[in-house]
Amino acid sequence: MTTTTPNKPLFSVRNLRLSFPDRAHKPLIGAAPRIEVLKGFSIDIPDGKITGIVGESGSGKSTLGRVLVRLLEPDSGEVLFDGTDIAHLSEDALRPLRRDLQMIFQDPMSSLNPRHKVWRIIAQPMKRYGRGGTKEDAITALTKVGLPAAFGDRYPHELSGGQRQRVGIARAIALEPRFILADEIVSGLDVSSQAQVLSLLKDLARDMGLTVAFISHDLSVIRHLCDEVIVLNHGEIVDQGPVEQVFEAPKSDITKSLLGAIPLPELDDAWFD
Repeated sequence: MTTTTPNKPLFSVRNLRLSFPDRAHKPLIGAAPRIEVLKGFSIDIPDGKITGIVGESGSGKSTLGRVLVRLLEPDSGEVLFDGTDIAHLSEDALRPLRRDLQMIFQDPMSSLNPRHKVWRIIAQPMKRYGRGGTKEDAITALTKVGLPAAFGDRYPHELSGGQRQRVGIARAIALEPRFILADEIVSGLDVSSQAQVLSLLKDLARDMGLTVAFISHDLSVIRHLCDEVIVLNHGEIVDQGPVEQVFEAPKSDITKSLLGAIPLPELDDAWFD
């Protein structure tokens, strides 16, 4: 009998807590009270897999993602990235790790410099991290996301939403990172563009051995894209595990409610081809 060895975690998060000041209730004298957004949970994100992070608005899913790439520093806890605790590292200490911690943003238009041509948008981070950065290097990244070389000389406003999101993906993968955070990256796209972008991400993750955290409110996409899923509610984990296991036998009422609230179409794997 053959047993499957689970992938080792790329991230091991332990007792993670993060709070923000509540400005609306700040007293005239003294500090504002704090609202705890992440409430002391622990998770593992397996290496080389796509992990979905889902939850209702205000659940803390985007906050968790930003802690993973250290755009936010937690109040306490450990965030072990390949064995190194990055939770409280200074920016100088984080700089060598930044190349491996990339993010694809929800709104590609706001994250792409409108004054630069597409090839330069991709090339600049490559130069910064010593990964080349020539126009040819940028064009190579463009072709990996299914855009022709001629698009390198266009500006962001000359592209469709789906094409701009592909540029955002190209900018991330051009650095050959180990981890990519994808935060609601298809929520603003039409159905056809969503399918194309998700298929692209799935193929790139497989071909490049990427670890991806995919934040979404669309459980049907999570089911067909992700290997693992984490369900958050008010800063606490209410379900986690392999996607099929969680979807077929949800443990929490929150997960059951999310499943019941969002229609799950009968999709087959050809949808992503």
